[in-house]
Amino acid sequence: MKLIGMLDSPYVRRVAISLRLLGLDFEHQAISVFSTYDAFAAINPVVKAPTLVTDEGVVLMDSGLILEHAERMAGRTLSPADLAAHARSQRIIGLALAACEKSVQIVYEQLLRPEEKRHQPWLDRVRGQLVQAYHLLEQEVSLARPWCFGDQPLQADITSAVAWRFTREMVPEALDPQALPALNRLSQRAEASEPFVEFPFH
Repeated sequence: MKLIGMLDSPYVRRVAISLRLLGLDFEHQAISVFSTYDAFAAINPVVKAPTLVTDEGVVLMDSGLILEHAERMAGRTLSPADLAAHARSQRIIGLALAACEKSVQIVYEQLLRPEEKRHQPWLDRVRGQLVQAYHLLEQEVSLARPWCFGDQPLQADITSAVAWRFTREMVPEALDPQALPALNRLSQRAEASEPFVEFPFH
């Protein structure tokens, strides 16, 4: 099984860390959708990261769909079993993914679009959405003891920590970290854990 994509993508990184926590063997190939476009296209013509190539050669994409299949392969889940806890977990993951999406939009706007073509009202709106997502996420992860759903990290923790690291690295001016202490604590705890160390942001 092969995971294709760079670890500076929060979507690739959440999959890599999750696969490791699920105990699944895989090979990570750090191929970029930008600098090595043709090499990526040879594996997945859609050129979407992350891409997972199964042992049978099936090419999967979209981190959520990959993780759904991975949990079936592993025979276990990274979500809490209780229905109410599962709903809260899905809320946390949704907020973290929204933060990822808005951070990526800002990065693309700043790095790929010529300055004279940037639409500031749209960029301001995206920044506002990013701030709201993280303030709501802060409220949720403030309840972590030490993780959001007990003694072991689950997908809510993984995605929240990965999202927060990505935003801190790529859009540092967007937020005041001191105003989000629970996310800082979760990030520090996660980044010190073995799967996060094995698949670092870079």
